[in-house]
Amino acid sequence: MRGSMLAPGIRRIACAALVALLAACGSAPVGPGFYRVERGDTVFKIARSNHQSVQNIVRWNNLSNADAIEVGQVLRVEPPAGTASVRTAPRSATTAPRESADTADTTSAPSAAAAPSISLVWPTSGQVIRNFDGRNSKGIDIANAAGTPIVAAAPGTVVYAGNGLRGYGNLLIIKHSGDYLTAYAHNQALFVKEGQSVAQGQKIAEMGSSDNDRVMLHFELRYQGRSIDPTRELPAR
Repeated sequence: MRGSMLAPGIRRIACAALVALLAACGSAPVGPGFYRVERGDTVFKIARSNHQSVQNIVRWNNLSNADAIEVGQVLRVEPPAGTASVRTAPRSATTAPRESADTADTTSAPSAAAAPSISLVWPTSGQVIRNFDGRNSKGIDIANAAGTPIVAAAPGTVVYAGNGLRGYGNLLIIKHSGDYLTAYAHNQALFVKEGQSVAQGQKIAEMGSSDNDRVMLHFELRYQGRSIDPTRELPAR
């Protein structure tokens, strides 16, 4: 009984520490339907890039002042379950013609092509069972047997190793040169620690199903906090 009473408090402390750590390193994986505020962001810009109205973003996040968001703050950008949304691209209060969501996305969404190239190796073997779409899927999912080796996709430094981020299980985040991060989720075992330098291709974990309903690796690539399709930087196979 005593252990069950302490567990929630310990989990809250772990999650708070994780959020602070990831904000400090400039980026962090966030769950589907959420976005982490970066330097230069405004509610208007975030709303446009997620095909939402400013009113939706303000309402879902209980913002008293739409101009008072902070770097590192996590905002909901998709409607909570059972909540209707107006999926229109916000525009200035002028007589300019209404623009479609497709047009707003083309003109304001960040482009992965703008990021410098990074040379990656596949983090594990197996079948890609879910591809990147930039909205509901911020990375790719690779399925194989439990215990399949997971390797570092590029050289870097481990900035997080733990299970304090809900939905990711045993998670590793590695910071690379050029403002890149890679994330490796749902592992059954971790073999590196925070602050440790790793070489490309070095074994860092084993595939598992922690905080997930099947054995797989969820792999993400981020540049300056923006999700990028990892397959654009991975070699063909």
